[in-house]
Amino acid sequence: MVIYIILGCMMNVIPMLMLTIPSIFPSILAMGFDPVWFGVVSVMIMEMGQITPPVGVVVFALSGVAEDIPMETIFKGIIPFVALMVIGVFIITVFPQLATWLPYTLMGPELM
Repeated sequence: MVIYIILGCMMNVIPMLMLTIPSIFPSILAMGFDPVWFGVVSVMIMEMGQITPPVGVVVFALSGVAEDIPMETIFKGIIPFVALMVIGVFIITVFPQLATWLPYTLMGPELM
């Protein structure tokens, strides 16, 4: 998770997925984690990395739109969102059924 947060600070989500999933996903399966749960958590972590300093790709895009607001103010404004994302990842880690209930309800257990 820490690797995804660090990479998310410097890269967009799609290149990050393309670089890391082929090497990490077999290990995730070998450790017995649910692939749907891993997908949900990894996307949440990557999106958290997109708004955190030092780079924060989404924050730079926002500062380009709102040119009259300083970058420091924007970074201060994302603190509650990062805190809520950390809490959300913690809850989904403790209760993985929250992340897998809807996909398995809609697609059935043969989703895997």
